[in-house]
Amino acid sequence: MIESILPPYVVSADLTEDPPGAELFPEEEKIVEHVVDKRRREFTTARLCARRAMSALGLPPAPVLPGERGAPRWPSGVVGSMTHCAGYRGAVLGRSAEVTTIGIDAEPNDVLAEGVLEVISLPEEREHLRELARHDRGVRWERLLFSAKESVYKAWFPLTGLWLDFEEAMLEIDPERGTFQARLLVPGPHVGGTEIKGFSGRWLAGNGLVLTAIVVPSPATMARTTPSGAPGSSLTGS
Repeated sequence: MIESILPPYVVSADLTEDPPGAELFPEEEKIVEHVVDKRRREFTTARLCARRAMSALGLPPAPVLPGERGAPRWPSGVVGSMTHCAGYRGAVLGRSAEVTTIGIDAEPNDVLAEGVLEVISLPEEREHLRELARHDRGVRWERLLFSAKESVYKAWFPLTGLWLDFEEAMLEIDPERGTFQARLLVPGPHVGGTEIKGFSGRWLAGNGLVLTAIVVPSPATMARTTPSGAPGSSLTGS
């Protein structure tokens, strides 16, 4: 499902159910040996997706352990992101020579709990959501905004090692093109001598879910795939 909103230089794997018999590496097993069954199934299937994506990259299976703030620790030379929610688990991976960072998120296409929107959004974003509501009431735009901000954080953290508050990025969603833009309201990380001032991403709604994805190409990939001066030639993701 998520592959439809990804560029060709990354690989993905996703599942809508937890297959029986999926196994963990011993190091991973220790992480979930005392957790509830729901959490164990999420953890296990997300890593099954990650290993399928590793195979698509031509890599052997490897454990994916949580690091600082729970961010996954990928094998050397690999950049990636994982997500899980009710009815969906997924992973997207790329080689570090081709990809700078990845952030993905999946959420149920449902209303946010009362009071959450005010916590995760800026006043300008709430006005934007009211405008979006006139386009398609089948998409829960406030949930999509939440998912996009989660993807922003997942793309941001590996580059900085710093927390990014919900109110430190301003998002705008394009309902026609299936894209979104995130403008950082704090200084961004530098990649290849260029400051990342924001992220661009893509979104998809279907099968009761909303999915968001940010993939920032490496400077080498960007130079190879984007003509000089063309739109999208800055390091803001795709």
